[in-house]
This record gives sequence, structure tokens and C-alpha cells, in this order.
Amino acid sequence: MSSSPTLADHLLRDTRADVRASLERALEGRELERADVLALLGARGRDLQLLCMAADLARGQDVGDEVSYVVNRNINSTNVCYVGCSFCGFARHKHDEDAYDRPIEDILKRAHEAWDLGASELCIQGGIHPNKDGFWYAETIAAIKAELPDIHIHGVSPEEIHWGHQHSGGMALADYLKLLRDTGLGTIPGTAAEILDDDVRRVLSPRKLMTERWLEIVRTAHQVGLRSSSTLMYGHIETPEHIASHLEILRDLQKETGGFTEFVPLGFIHTKTRLYREQGARAGASTPEDLALVAIGRLFLRPWITNIQVSWVKMGKKLAQVGLMSGANDFGGTLMEESISRAAGSEHGDCIEADEIELRIRELGRVPYERTTSYGRRERALAAGDGLVEIPLQMVSSPRIALGSGY
Repeated sequence: MSSSPTLADHLLRDTRADVRASLERALEGRELERADVLALLGARGRDLQLLCMAADLARGQDVGDEVSYVVNRNINSTNVCYVGCSFCGFARHKHDEDAYDRPIEDILKRAHEAWDLGASELCIQGGIHPNKDGFWYAETIAAIKAELPDIHIHGVSPEEIHWGHQHSGGMALADYLKLLRDTGLGTIPGTAAEILDDDVRRVLSPRKLMTERWLEIVRTAHQVGLRSSSTLMYGHIETPEHIASHLEILRDLQKETGGFTEFVPLGFIHTKTRLYREQGARAGASTPEDLALVAIGRLFLRPWITNIQVSWVKMGKKLAQVGLMSGANDFGGTLMEESISRAAGSEHGDCIEADEIELRIRELGRVPYERTTSYGRRERALAAGDGLVEIPLQMVSSPRIALGSGY
């Protein structure tokens, strides 16, 4: 007399053998290969459910049941940009009616507002303005740190570093990055990565830095002590092979430097972009793709990168919750203002309160905590008359930057 099927028997019934084999390898702690990524990217139906369940199990093994978030503010310094990325709805010509280039006084005002609202991080990025030289970034960072020495500055994307270095008067790349570090830059965004394949990049943004230059900049940043996030943009013209290669590049670099703080899969926002309207890109990613990229990020990058972040701006807040049940352990930031995704057509808002983040985490039966940019716990101390503030970070001042010049 045969025994009744178990729950596991029901779950595994009709699942693809290659998906099941890849998940078993991942949960055994074995490193996945490109072929595993290709198999898992094709998971749909019950296979996708199993992928998300396996990634959630791995998440528990890697980092436990807590979910982190950061209280931060985005400050876009300028929307003037001549790089010409076809996936961007944010960039403007300097003579466009809605073009802006924030003066330092405006940036400082926004920085103070963020600090007063409890932010520990400023995320500062902008377009590649043709009139700015390589020292504008360092001068701006130094001006902020002079007034708010305890706030963490997460900024200057690899594309901005590329521009700044080219217009730094012949400095070595490592020296230029040390200049940014010494004036107060804490970490850099791992953006401008999109897909790290030059054939794809020539379609997305032919005037943007190519793969080897991106790797040179991020590797050197890590080597001089500037850690970074890591990202991947999907849902446009890329193939599964491109995604697998991109993830392998990130993992290999992390093995070399250990400088990535997290991985953030970013779905392509298509609505207002030339890439979609004129160049035949897909209309963004599907829900299964969103969840698969979160889950695959967890399984492929472990144990080298163990923080996987959902982008609520790209996915929406409810789907981001599902991402937290599919391998992610970080909800991202409060942002306070977000322009780049919104300009491309995102409909999920540009700000979320910390209380709402914590509520959405608790709705899942998980425990929220506020983190620092580098995924430490945010420790606070009472300051006279100011309530709760972050314990001061160390800052190295630079004698090479004269404040108040050339903004």
C-alpha cells in the first residue's frame, strides 16, 4: 500500500529538472554557474514559486529574518546632461525650459532639511553637465561636510567619476578618487552599470563609459576605501545571457575587492524613454522577472554579496514586499525626493516614510531595523536640543579644496 504524497511531493511535481538541480546546488552552498542563471531566469509557475521559496530560505540562512532600510534623501544636482542615454527621461539640454543646475546654497538647504528630518545619508547624483570640471564634485562634498560633518555622502556615480577624472588636469584615477574620499565622500552608487556588455551599452548609451572603464573605476574606488552598491538594469533589450554574464562580472569583482555593500536589481522604467518609443525595447520587466531577479541575485551572489535590496520605486511597495519573501533583506531608502525614475515614468512615488517601511516589513512577520549606508546598525545618541542624531562618522579633511569657488 503506497503512502500519501507529501507536501514536498506536491511542490516538486512537474517542476523542471534543471530548475530543481540549480536550486539544490544553491541550497547546498555550492556556487552557481551561468547555466544555472539561464535555467532560473526561465522559471515560471510552480518553478518560479520554488525559486522564490529557495531564495527566501537562503536569505534566512545568510542574514536572518531582520529587514534593513536607510533614512536618506536623494539630491539631484543637475538634470543637464549630454551623454544621451536612450533609457533616460531625466536629462535636459541646458537651454531647455525645465533644465536646472542647483547652486550650492540650494544643495546645502536640502542637505540640512534631510538632516533635520532624521536622514543619515545623502545620495547625490546628477547629469553630466558640460560646464563642470573635475573638482566641482569635491568642492560640493566638502561644502556639505563643513556644515554637516556627521552625515554620510553616498554619491558621484561611476559615470560622474569618469567625467570628473577626465577633467581633473591629468590626475591619476586613484588620486582623484582619494581626493573625493578625503573631502568627505563615504560610498559611491554602483549605477551606470545597466548591463555590463559593450554591445548592449552601445545601444543604450554609446557615449557612456564602457564595461572595462566601469570596472576600472569601481575596482579602484574599492581599493582606495570607497565601497559601493552594485546594480543591474533589466527589462529592455538584454538577453538572459547578458544577465548571467553581468552577475558573474559582479561576483568576480566582489571576490577580488570585497567592496560591494549590496546588490540592487533595477527594472527598466520604459514609458517616457526613447529606448522604448523609438528603439524597440520591451515595455519594462514583468512581475515574474522582477521576482526572479531578486531571487537569483540571492542565490548566485552568495556568500560574496549577502545584502539584496528591493527597489520600491521600480517595483511598487506591494511587489517590493513580495521581493522580501523572495530573497531580499533590504527595503532601500526613504529617498524624500526621487527624480530619475519618476522622469522615466515611474508611478510609485518619490518618498516613503520610515514608519511606513517598518509597517510593511512587520506585515510580513519580519523585524525592521534602520541601517547605515554600509549596513551597520544605525546607532544614535541624544544631542542637546536636537533629539536623536547619528553618532558622528570620521571625516578626513582635504587642504586641496578651497571652498566657495567655482560652483
